[in-house]
Amino acid sequence: MAAAQVEAPPIREYPVIPILAHDAMAGSKPYVASEKINEAIGFPGQLVENWQARAVEKMGELLGKYRSLRVFLDACVHCGACTDKCHYFLGTGDPKNMPVARQELVRKVYRRYFTFAGKWFPKLVGAEDLTESVLEDWYKYFNQCSECRRCSVYCPYGIDTAEITMAAKEVMDSIGMGQKYTNEIIGKVHRLGNNLGLPGPALADTLETLAEEVREDTGVDVRFPLDEEGAEVLVVTPSADFFAEPHVYSLIGYAKVFHAAGIRWTLSSRASEAGNFGLFIGNYAQMKAIAARVREAALELGVKRIVVGECGHAWRVAYSFWNTLIGPFDFLDSRYPVPQHICELTYDLLRRGAITLDREKNDHRVVTFHDSCNVARGSGMGGMPRGQFIIPRELIKAACNHFHDMAPETIHEHTFCCGGGGGLLTDELLDLRVKGALPRMEALARVVEEHGVNFMATICAICKAQFSKVLPYYKFEMDMIGGVHQLVGDAIRLGRND
Repeated sequence: MAAAQVEAPPIREYPVIPILAHDAMAGSKPYVASEKINEAIGFPGQLVENWQARAVEKMGELLGKYRSLRVFLDACVHCGACTDKCHYFLGTGDPKNMPVARQELVRKVYRRYFTFAGKWFPKLVGAEDLTESVLEDWYKYFNQCSECRRCSVYCPYGIDTAEITMAAKEVMDSIGMGQKYTNEIIGKVHRLGNNLGLPGPALADTLETLAEEVREDTGVDVRFPLDEEGAEVLVVTPSADFFAEPHVYSLIGYAKVFHAAGIRWTLSSRASEAGNFGLFIGNYAQMKAIAARVREAALELGVKRIVVGECGHAWRVAYSFWNTLIGPFDFLDSRYPVPQHICELTYDLLRRGAITLDREKNDHRVVTFHDSCNVARGSGMGGMPRGQFIIPRELIKAACNHFHDMAPETIHEHTFCCGGGGGLLTDELLDLRVKGALPRMEALARVVEEHGVNFMATICAICKAQFSKVLPYYKFEMDMIGGVHQLVGDAIRLGRND
């Protein structure tokens, strides 16, 4: 969808339930993956023959494999607690973007084929055959769910809409209705090792360039090592960190932290991607194949620790699934958690006095923090209660004199999604992304007005990319988004010219 066609909704006083706009987003859907794109990941490239029976068979397989899925489909009482919790519903007004209504697209089919009442009395229980029109609604509206899990926080029965979304996506992939953007990225990881399709030599050249830029800026030789055997720490980070702004400033921040602390570290050309889009389609075979590169690289390089960079879904996969997917990690130093987030490492160094930060170097910034969904609602940090919320904020406060949180109802586990997660960060969904960002933009507008905030930090590559794109639609400066380690990197003392 062309950018000229996209208009941002007006900023409102939060909270506001939108006026219903039936089928407002019925025309919004991503491109379907082609046969060439799906070839690398084993999915059919077009709708298969007898697709209905194949889809029902796949659905039955998932119901048998994941008991939680059947519980989620059976438990909903349509109470409406989730109705106004979805950022896409709040931004679009389309009732099919209510979490309960989106779930119902699958639930109707589930009742028809997997419940006694649905098989014999379908109209009585609202059961429906999986027809072409139903499948089309699946493709449209499950690709309008970023799997952020905010609705599950408010559900009295703990129903996880993200699990239903991932199941629907996996069913669609199995019959040739996979999404181009997500599947293309997974294919790039298998072919070239990272989401952006960056070849090894290009990565090496990029890191050399970054070292030169930091040397010119600081007068200090800060290393950006690649494939260095015997390093203590292997860092796996989103590939956007290698060259895209504002992501690259976080990578520079990591390098400065390791330099200041005297820790020998390395990146790996084999594991040059922390992101794991297998999560977005609920395919654990893909998640395992992508994550396996990290274990292989750690063994090959002989490192003692694995540290994950600023990427929300990468951290969730690492924290919640690595031990099952690619563990055990008995070859690593048992004194350190596996995995370890870069914020955990930096926070520990700061508390021990191994690095020093000068807050005054960020005095031109008034900072707020956006809690990324996959960290806030899908993982932990630091071995402490609510560490995933405390640690990033403590780092910001250590690096800046001026920090202000957003309104309490929009932070921590209540945070609103950026609007681009779950594999929806693609230009043909820009209209959806801009509208889905509305609740977060409203919270940002409040803290800007009240405190003069001019910088929003986050620890997710997708959030950075999404906000960089949508902030101008809401009359904010594009460069007011960045990483926590951008702030740390600007404040850290390197030992020369400090």
